[in-house]
Amino acid sequence: MDTGVRGTVKFRIISIALTFGIVACAVLSIAAQKKAAATSGPVVFVQDKGKLTIKLGGQTVGHEEFEIAPSGGGWLAKGIAEIKPPDGGSSRVSGSLTLQGNGAPISYDWSSQAEKTNGAHILFANGVASITLEMQGGRPCTAEEIADPRRTQPCFFQQDLTFNTPLIAVLDNNLYHQYAVLARIYDWSKRGVQTFPVLIPQELTPGTITVQSTGSASAEGKTYEGLKVNTSDLEILLLLDGNHRLMRLEVPEAKVSVARE
Repeated sequence: MDTGVRGTVKFRIISIALTFGIVACAVLSIAAQKKAAATSGPVVFVQDKGKLTIKLGGQTVGHEEFEIAPSGGGWLAKGIAEIKPPDGGSSRVSGSLTLQGNGAPISYDWSSQAEKTNGAHILFANGVASITLEMQGGRPCTAEEIADPRRTQPCFFQQDLTFNTPLIAVLDNNLYHQYAVLARIYDWSKRGVQTFPVLIPQELTPGTITVQSTGSASAEGKTYEGLKVNTSDLEILLLLDGNHRLMRLEVPEAKVSVARE
């Protein structure tokens, strides 16, 4: 988990691509969405749409456009990021996260276009995430091959990850609007420290994060509601408006900032 989140702020993108079985999986996803929407609890989301500017060390390295809106009885959080880090090539990353009204994920599709087109498809049911990772089609491969940056041959990988709850935070590399989703899942009526299982699609191990309200916070002369996200070695500060919409994200240790335009 810590490695995955750290990869987020370092703009690390692992080579993975959309599976040829995505059509069949999409049918299952739609059925799951209809069933989940009928049984989900209170709705925690509000419609939101915006554009984020991503900076590293004060230098703009990318932009992200996102939207969170009702869809098919549930909710859809989708975003597209264009990233040009100073020490690497440019990439275009997109993600579509289908959710129940209470924030539990139903399905997730991710793709990245850089030197190669990569992606993933994930279905969630009863606290289990069924993941298919693939790099431009090919033979089944091991987890070690998926993680090996020197690998050039296409292959795909399938794995189920089990969590103890259906309420799982999805935090993809380089898609920062998903922290806006996390800010809605946080129970503001209880506040305090809250722990969530987390899935980073580019990682093959489930993890956990803690989220805590910090009260009033300020940045660039403006006052916000603060929300702190922690792993064992990384701290991320979310700055929200009065309606708990994400306005800024800061990772001081990594000199990363993300601001709504």
